[in-house]
Formats: sequence, C-alpha cells, structure tokens
Amino acid sequence: MIVTLVVAVAENGVIGLDGGMPWRLPTDLKRFKERTMGKPILMGRKTWEGLPRKPLPGRQNIVITRDIDYQAEGASVAHSFEDAIEQAEHSGASKVSVIGGGQIYEQAISFANRLDVTHVLAEIEGDTSFPTIDPAIWKEIARHDIPASEEDSHATRHVIYERITTGAGI
Repeated sequence: MIVTLVVAVAENGVIGLDGGMPWRLPTDLKRFKERTMGKPILMGRKTWEGLPRKPLPGRQNIVITRDIDYQAEGASVAHSFEDAIEQAEHSGASKVSVIGGGQIYEQAISFANRLDVTHVLAEIEGDTSFPTIDPAIWKEIARHDIPASEEDSHATRHVIYERITTGAGI
C-alpha cells in the first residue's frame, strides 16, 4: 500500500486553526481534488466534521476515531490508522491519501511513502501543526512555485517528498 500524506502547511508548521484552514487557497483546493480523486482518503473525525461537503465525492472516505459508536454518514469508520488501511486494501486500493488532521498526520507519517505538501509561503497563527519534515528521512523529488491568484490569500510552493529510509509502509 502506498501511503501519501496530502497537506498544506505554513512556514511555521501550522496546518489549522479552530478546526479549519487558516488561509484561502482555491488554487490549491483544485490541486488537492486532482491528487486525491479516485483514491481512498483517510482522515480524523475533526477533519471529517470540518468538511463543508461530505463525503468528498469520487473517493472512498474513511474516518478514523477512537469513539466506537461514531457514525459518519457516507463514510466508513475506522478505529485506528491500521484499521483504515485494512479497509482501503479490502476495497482493492493500492494507494491512499491521508488528509488530516494533526493527530492523524502524527500517526500516519511513520507509515507514509510520500508527502504531497503545499507549503504556504507565510507564517500563520494556528492551533494545529504538521510534524517536522526530516531531511534525513524525506527527499524532495519535485517542486513547483505557485503565485497567489486573485482568489488565493498566499503564494504557495508545491513539493513532493519521498521517503529515503527503509521501514515505511504497512
């Protein structure tokens, strides 16, 4: 199973504020849709509850929560990251995208093969952060600078990282 973490992260590591994104980046949301379409997406309960439209169409939505009674209409519920991966594999998927939030990224990064990161070129206030991308573990393989459109709040840099150390994956 190829596990890719898909994230937008500010220069100071921030990925969220009060359960939402602390920026407006429609250009990046289009890229996010293209990158995740057709693949299972794994997310935590808070990310699921923060989606303006759920489930995200064209993707198997899997919500990870410790709450054994939790229901997510239109999505599967998993009670661990490993359980979510098993559900995706059972559906025939060979690739998954992990889309947040902070606690799920913390759990998933040790299993990830790839990071699909939109670096928001600003320091942003927030209450949720992404784990540090350690250059001893992750190698940059592609980079593209994206100026802010009239609708975007910030310029971004899209970077793909691949794991260079062994032991990742489930």
